[in-house]
Amino acid sequence: MQINRLLEIVYLLMEQKGVTAKALSARFRVSQRTIYRDIDNLSLAGIPVYAEKGKGGGIRLLPEFVLSKSILNEQEQQDILSALQVFGGVDSARTSDALKKLSALFKKSASDWLQVDFSDWNFSGNNFFNSFKTAILEKRIAEFDYYGSSGEKTRRRVEPVQLWFKHRAWYIKGYCLLRQEMRMFKLTRVKNLKVTTKHFSIRDAATIKPEIWPEKHKKQKLLAIKLKIDREMTYRIYDEFDQDMIEKQNDGSLIVSITWPEDYWVYGYILSFGEHIEVLEPKSLRKAIKNKISKIGKKYL
Repeated sequence: MQINRLLEIVYLLMEQKGVTAKALSARFRVSQRTIYRDIDNLSLAGIPVYAEKGKGGGIRLLPEFVLSKSILNEQEQQDILSALQVFGGVDSARTSDALKKLSALFKKSASDWLQVDFSDWNFSGNNFFNSFKTAILEKRIAEFDYYGSSGEKTRRRVEPVQLWFKHRAWYIKGYCLLRQEMRMFKLTRVKNLKVTTKHFSIRDAATIKPEIWPEKHKKQKLLAIKLKIDREMTYRIYDEFDQDMIEKQNDGSLIVSITWPEDYWVYGYILSFGEHIEVLEPKSLRKAIKNKISKIGKKYL
């Protein structure tokens, strides 16, 4: 396409400072006459490109030219480079090349001030990010096995529309053909993903229900919970709770007040503190944790 050829010509001229019409003709497999028409079009667009005849001549840009100054201001250039650095956390192979090219176009070095990595320290598998991205952009139905919160496995066919990153995890949002409604699926629970060749059309949002999250917290009773946590766990508390939820005690322990749904995740989270935590309120949760500790103890008799 002509617009792609024009942009690449500008990029080449900025990188190599000068190229002959013959070389450009061979590169793009068009006639030299077409190349000269491209140069005229670039000039009409305000790009300071010119041709020098004779030995040592060629097509050049004015040396002080920066492409983006006719389109983007300094802050916008930096924002684009920063955004690419962030996106590199999920697709570093592709973004590194784009980052290099745009840095050359902007005549800016991409300062290495930010490093984004969405995987945890033990990550070793495929999170299907790129496959879902392809399915979304090409509007292709995705099929996969999905493990629900209770461990049951179902085969899903989904019209994916958006990838979300929330609370340390990736989710795929899409219309589930099995449930006939919008759903949110956690990528770590997706197995055996296949992006099919069958295309779909975006559904009218007014005709479908809002998406349903994998967690069923909205249907569960919320509890006002008060926890007493030993000072040995201070490093976790300030990482995992807002400061206004924390009340420091004279002995160095911490009282944490939160509102959570009572479910197995809450039990597991509380037990992850081992002997360094005590449930103060409510009594029902305190009793539930006590029973679970008793069952755990019996396994080690």
